[in-house]
This record gives sequence, C-alpha cells and structure tokens, in this order.
Amino acid sequence: MNAPNPRSAGPWPTTPLATNARDVAIQRFRIEVVSGPNRGQSAIADVDELSLGTAPTNHLVLTDPSVSRHHLTIAATPDGFQLRDLGSHSGTLLAGYRVEVAYIDSGALIQAGETTVRFDALDERLSQPLSPSGRFGGLLGQSAAMRRLFAQLEASAAGDTTILLEGEPGTGKSALAEAIHRQSGRAAGPFAAVDCSAVAPALLESELFGHERGAFTGAEEQRVGALGMADGGTLFLDEIGELGPELQAKLVRALETRQVRRIGSVEPVPVNVRVIASTSRDLRHEVNAGAFRTDLLLLLSGARLAVPPLRERREDIPLLAAHFYQEALGRAAGDPPEDIVASLCRQPWPGNVRELRDAVERAAVIDASESAASQGSWPALDFTISFRESKEGALAVWTRVYVRELVDRYGGNLSRAARAVSMDRNHLRDLLHKYAMNSEQP
Repeated sequence: MNAPNPRSAGPWPTTPLATNARDVAIQRFRIEVVSGPNRGQSAIADVDELSLGTAPTNHLVLTDPSVSRHHLTIAATPDGFQLRDLGSHSGTLLAGYRVEVAYIDSGALIQAGETTVRFDALDERLSQPLSPSGRFGGLLGQSAAMRRLFAQLEASAAGDTTILLEGEPGTGKSALAEAIHRQSGRAAGPFAAVDCSAVAPALLESELFGHERGAFTGAEEQRVGALGMADGGTLFLDEIGELGPELQAKLVRALETRQVRRIGSVEPVPVNVRVIASTSRDLRHEVNAGAFRTDLLLLLSGARLAVPPLRERREDIPLLAAHFYQEALGRAAGDPPEDIVASLCRQPWPGNVRELRDAVERAAVIDASESAASQGSWPALDFTISFRESKEGALAVWTRVYVRELVDRYGGNLSRAARAVSMDRNHLRDLLHKYAMNSEQP
C-alpha cells in the first residue's frame, strides 16, 4: 500500500543544483511512540534516514519484544518520505495494511509489533555539505548525490574508523575502498582485498586468516592471510554479506582482539588493520533473517555510507560516458558522439556504472573500427557472420591486447595496473579471467 505523496512535495530540491553549490537541504522529520511499552519516546532526524528497532544501533531503540532488532526505516528520498520494512518478524502496518515499502505523509500512524509510532514532517531543513570536487579517487560525479557522498568520504577517510559501503552491484564500491585507503593515514601501508563472494567457502578461512604449513592437505607452505597482509594498512572485505556464520564469528573475534589465529596454529598473531567492508544487501535485513551476526554489523558500522545507483544520478551519465570513451581511445579522441550520449541517458542501467562502462567501451571500439576502416587501415571485414558476432569479436581482440599489455607493463601487479588507468581492480581481474589470462601478483 502506498500512501499518496506527490513527487513535488518531496524533501529534496526540485530544480538541479548548480555545480558550485556547497550544500543540499533535506527536510527534517520526527517519529514518536504514541502507544506501546515505550510510549513518549521519540527521535528527530539529523540524517536523511531514521531506523527503529530493539538493536542499539537504531535511532529509536525500543524494548517491545514484538519489535525486531532492525524493524523499519523512514528515509527522506527524492520521491518523498519512504517507509521500508526490514524483513521484521511481526511486520509493519500502515492504515491496517502490512507494507514492505510505502510513501507516507505527515501524521501517518505506523504499527510495529505492539508499538504504534507517529510520523511528522517538520518545518525545518537539514543542511548537508557537498564536496567542491567532482571526483573521489577514480569515481566521478557532479550530481548532488555523489558530491554529498564525496563529502562524507572525505570526512571518513582521514580517520581510522571502520567503514561499511552499501550499494547495488556495479556502483563502484571496490574503487571507493581503495580510494579511501589512499587518502587515509594508512596510505603508505598495504591494501589487501578479499571478495567474499568469489572465493570458495572451503578456502575463505585460509584466505582471510592464513594457515601454517601442513595445516591441511595441500598446505605446502605458510600463508599469511589477508588480515596479516593488511597489517599496518587497510583490509577491504567485498560483499561481506556472503560470509558464513562460522567465519563471521571468527572475524568478530579477530576484530575485537586485533589478533589472528592461522589455521594449524594455536599462537595468536597481532594485527593492526583498518577494515572497509562492502555489501549489496541490507545487512539489517540479514540480521533479522538470522543470516548475519548483530555484533559483526555493529563492529562494521563505524560509518555506513550509501553509494547511489546510476538511475538516481542520471545527470552524471554524460560525464561518465566521456571519461570511459577517452579511457578506451585516448584523450585525443574527444567526447563521444552526441547521439550515443543521448541514447545512454535513456537507458535504465540495472548494472549501474559497470554496465555503462562496458557499453561505452563497445561503442568506442565500434567508432574506432569505423574510423580505421574508412582510412583503409582496418583488416577486411567478414560479412559471412552476424553483425553482433563481428562487433563482439573486434571488441574482444582490442580488449585482450590492451589488458595483456597493461598487466605486463606493471609486472602482473593488478592494483598498480588498475590505478594507472583509473580502472576498477575487480573489473581488471574479471577481464583477465574472461580472456583466460593470468597475473603474477594480486
């Protein structure tokens, strides 16, 4: 059930912000318990999202046993005030109807278990700073959504707090993690990354914590593990929601004690690491489902930063398209043709920036092919196969040569190679795997 809430009444500016704007105003709101064990308790938004539940990390913490640890959130969005149930056990009711997502108006009464809360929009605006820069590390964006994120990242990177990056696949979370490291006080130290979704569960413990020689069949030499490799620097745990319960428990112990026990050893090894984690899931929902530990979420939530999907920052598409086009063909190539950019701006991009980058790279190769063919320097075209096969073949040839020479130039070090050309390290690794090429170093 969606309560009426016209877009024009939303809490965000209805006109595009100037690129030199310094802040963005968000309407504040309050939630107050009007019935239930915690009657009279309330919370006022100092951020654009308030959460309610029994876990101590919520903005409004309740003692009602029928309320879940992470029950619901209310957020100020471009479309209005959004109420979202977090997979609670007793559900969230609005006007007597159970809802998962709904847009609500001031005065709405929301039932969570045996508790009823009232939502009120306030005649106050919350000012959030925007970064003056349209870049953070390798990520670009002139939109208010990205410049607000960049301001948050600039403030968080300088410290040593744990950071949880939340966002859909393809939004650039891994590139942000490495950029945070480079702008932190640990920049001179190592950066170690583990993709928890890409490593077989049986191997993930060794990947994270290491092992001693002879610890198990095939352990022919000692392995330090990612936590040990990151000592003095930063550990990035990509898609941490994929960790199983046993490894979650071991990670909690390691983060609390700052010690690691390698497989096959009883002696703990001290480690000094800053942890950055990412997830494409809402881990609060996973906690309610029993799939993620509350204490691990608490340890990871020093700063929770949401990376917006591309559909929420469409004004950045021309900027990103030009960047990827010139990255593929060189700066001398100039900007992509206007008709290509116009077409890109109309697409939904469920795969976010990663999907956009792939599309622009294909367009760039086709453009280069047509230009070379018109000058007589492109090999003879094969008209006995489909256009799609011909196009994909040309792109594959170009990509294989480019990636091989790039990786060779940097001695097989994927991190250095990716940084040199402002490429996402995970994307470079995926290309190596796709074209069956190997690399010597991570």
